[in-house]
Amino acid sequence: MPVYSFEALTSEGKTRKGVIEAESVKAARGMLRAQSMVPLQVQTVGPEVDALQDKGDWGLAARLMRRRVFNAASLAIWTRQLAGLVSSGLPLERALTSLADEAEQESLRQLVSTLRSEVNGGSTFAKALAQYPQEFSAIYIAVIGAGEQSGKLGLVLERLADDLEEQQTLKARLVGAALYPAIVTLVAFFIVLFLVTYVVPQVAQVFAGSKRALPMLTVILIGTSAFLRSYAWLLLMAFILAAAGLRLALENAIFHDQFDAVWLRLPVLGKLTRSYNTARFASTLAMLAAAGVPILKALQAAADTLSNRAMRTDALDALLLVREGAPLASALSQKKRFPGLLAMFARQGEQTGQLPAMLQRAAKQLSTEVQRRALQLATVLEPLLIVLMGLVVMLIVLAVLLPIIQLNQLVT
Repeated sequence: MPVYSFEALTSEGKTRKGVIEAESVKAARGMLRAQSMVPLQVQTVGPEVDALQDKGDWGLAARLMRRRVFNAASLAIWTRQLAGLVSSGLPLERALTSLADEAEQESLRQLVSTLRSEVNGGSTFAKALAQYPQEFSAIYIAVIGAGEQSGKLGLVLERLADDLEEQQTLKARLVGAALYPAIVTLVAFFIVLFLVTYVVPQVAQVFAGSKRALPMLTVILIGTSAFLRSYAWLLLMAFILAAAGLRLALENAIFHDQFDAVWLRLPVLGKLTRSYNTARFASTLAMLAAAGVPILKALQAAADTLSNRAMRTDALDALLLVREGAPLASALSQKKRFPGLLAMFARQGEQTGQLPAMLQRAAKQLSTEVQRRALQLATVLEPLLIVLMGLVVMLIVLAVLLPIIQLNQLVT
């Protein structure tokens, strides 16, 4: 049934906002009047908007115009707020009402109000969240569902908020470590491009009338400058075509698996990718196991978080082994793409009966390793890029100065 947001006047003359389920706008207005309220505004929200997705061009326009309510950071904050309210003993419906009233954005207020309406109508919270897959991932919904079934929704929300915040912290540190080298590389590229395509041609005109042979370094630089000025657009087009070709090739599952497998064998980036993916896998698996999700379902969900397809294949192979009766640690130890640390902690967790805690400890240790490797890489790259930029500029300056020095020697 469609959901409508409304604004109405109560019998006391106060303005009230909320959502209501009805067959049509007219029916919604009638329901409000039956509650002794005067409807001021009634608008469609929720499922009726989603129904536009199946109506051709209008559906495409609706999807393009519709923005996500939550980003990664705001979802973590909202989950933390909801966890605090539920853990304090407040019923879920009242917690959602409080969050809806405090929402600053109208889109967020409508979303939370719709969730509250679904819960009030007898739906589970997980089922209500599942109506918005663009806002809440399958793992998020699975964890919420497990918390409802176990009667520990507050605790599960706390753990879910912790996991989301840890993800944000890890991503922020990785971005921070890569930001400075990226800026230095970009600035160096444009400086060198400016020197080669603008400064060098003007200097070359000075030596154009000279009948003496120019130094080899100067000849190479002038030739490079002429080539870039004439064929830079071809190089740019070739780069764009290569990137587009790689993107199309990655749509092929076999090629993508092979590409990701080769990527893992790279000296530095491969280890960084392996540790990052394993940390996400272990953290998700620990959270789902702690929430009471069956191990097979938890493994499937954790495998879906792996961005590297080769590691995802290994995780699914481990899932098959566990389904056949093998211990989790034994199944993971057979997959060499996962660090041995994960299987070691999983074995300790199975032996002590504290699998979620041990998996979470493994995730934290791997996250720390990822941050350490990223910082080391950034620390090494920064001076190397500066030195490389200095060498390139020095070569350009030498290529310009050498003919001038020759001319001065001839004059003297």
